[in-house]
Amino acid sequence: MTGAGRYLGAHTAAKLAADATVLAVDVVPPTPDLAKVLAGAGVDFSVVDPTQGPALAQLLDRARVETVVHMAVAAMPFRDGGRDAMKELNVIGTLQLLAACQRAESLRKVVVRSSSAAYGASSRDPAIFTEDTELRAVPRGGFVKDILDIEGYVRGFRRRRPDAVATVLRFSPFLGPTADTALTRYFDQAFVPTAAGFDPRVQFVHVDDALEVLRLSVVEDHPGVFNVAGPGVLLLSQAIRRAGRTPVPVPGLAMGAVGRLFDISIDQLEFLVHGRVVDVSRLVAEYGFSPRSTPDTFKEFVSVVR
Repeated sequence: MTGAGRYLGAHTAAKLAADATVLAVDVVPPTPDLAKVLAGAGVDFSVVDPTQGPALAQLLDRARVETVVHMAVAAMPFRDGGRDAMKELNVIGTLQLLAACQRAESLRKVVVRSSSAAYGASSRDPAIFTEDTELRAVPRGGFVKDILDIEGYVRGFRRRRPDAVATVLRFSPFLGPTADTALTRYFDQAFVPTAAGFDPRVQFVHVDDALEVLRLSVVEDHPGVFNVAGPGVLLLSQAIRRAGRTPVPVPGLAMGAVGRLFDISIDQLEFLVHGRVVDVSRLVAEYGFSPRSTPDTFKEFVSVVR
């Protein structure tokens, strides 16, 4: 499990520890709270830089690793490293990890965290994205570019290791009572800035449902690419009202300042301007699991925010 020093990675490792022996790694140690989560589940954690291929290869060979869950994908600059460090972790880290996986004889499965940001967000988008929908506009944000590179490396891995199962999970933005993200902080403000003239349809996935999909991806075989989101949608204005907040429309040109104020990336700003809705019928049919709806997920989140 890579990326175990962060919230989703640490909790995924702890959940998987009930079914298997988990070796958790990240480029930096977890916070004290996350360290307790890992230790309580009996997960071994070590600091390993995913951009260092030889170290990864040695770890996979020494432990005879059968499944790699790659969660070390940062949507925002990780800790204090800035965009350069984020790209190094996302792109070079994934490239080195999959190269090590390709050579690991014991390996039989790779599960990779991706994002619905792979579809972008623009005025030319279709009403609903399926897994086969291609990007409609040239991405402006670094995260979307990283995601496209990451998924390209996974496709290359599939060609070179057809004997291994490769699963890519395109998650919608995470939401939940315990989640702490740029978007949860955005909805936590008394006055919420929005782009004047836009009221996008938004979709979220409950953190607990994301963890369950990750668990099922490990304990079962589900090759392919899957959208992971709560069915249904909310208009951004509806979400703000349900959170008991007041929307404050601002000119589109001022949204960059909003992003800096709330530490929201360009990719997330475009999501808040144009929205993004994905189809999850492939996930439901393949996994036999349906995440709770976006309205229900937001309702549970609001109960904590209030």
